Amino acid sequence: MGSVSNVSKQVVPHGLGVTPVRSAYQQIADQLRSLIVSGELSPGDRLPSEPELGQAFGVGRSTVREALRSLSSQHLVYTSRGVNGGTFVADVDPRTITAYLETSLGLLSASGLTVDELLTVREMLEVPAARLAATERTDDELAALRTAVEQENAESGTQHEHPQGFHILLLTCAHNGLLEVVTQPIFSVLKNRFLRGNAPSEFWDQVCLDHQGMVEAIDRRDADTAGELMQHHLHRLREAYLEMDRR
Repeated sequence: MGSVSNVSKQVVPHGLGVTPVRSAYQQIADQLRSLIVSGELSPGDRLPSEPELGQAFGVGRSTVREALRSLSSQHLVYTSRGVNGGTFVADVDPRTITAYLETSLGLLSASGLTVDELLTVREMLEVPAARLAATERTDDELAALRTAVEQENAESGTQHEHPQGFHILLLTCAHNGLLEVVTQPIFSVLKNRFLRGNAPSEFWDQVCLDHQGMVEAIDRRDADTAGELMQHHLHRLREAYLEMDRR
């Protein structure tokens, strides 16, 4: 864990006044954020106290407090009370990153990001994920995929909940945490903004067939076929999503 003196030495040389158009608290937050992102400050490191930071940056405690509030809202630091309390660098929570990306992508889609752009990135991520799932999956994960397909086939009507769950399970089978973090928000935005339960039952029937084929390929550990089936599946989704989006 970093000491107060070491952290103070890290932040003092940066100083204020580098970017005058930004407020003092924003500059402090930016500099502390840079130290966290670069790894100079690690999870669990304790920041200097508010008076010490104020002295280091040449600002009052209220300005420091506002900077720390900004970092806290981004889940980069947290404050603990008590004798051993203070402000500490937070551990990274993948769920927080996923939620932040989902919100950001949702805002982008509302201001011009198209379904075609989302599906293009999804294809870039999910085709390799299907290949990885075929080689990395466990027997328990394969069983979970089969159960997900069975649940899809048991549903009726024009809005299914389980297809997204199938794709999330497939990402889990790939055993790559970053794939899960960056891909799940795309699923959510496509479902919430573009799909909205408007797909006909024939669409869902084809989705179930596609998923069944992928499970069989993953069962055989056939990475090439799993990737090809995922690519064909996403191409079909693209046509259906674009049509629903136009409506």
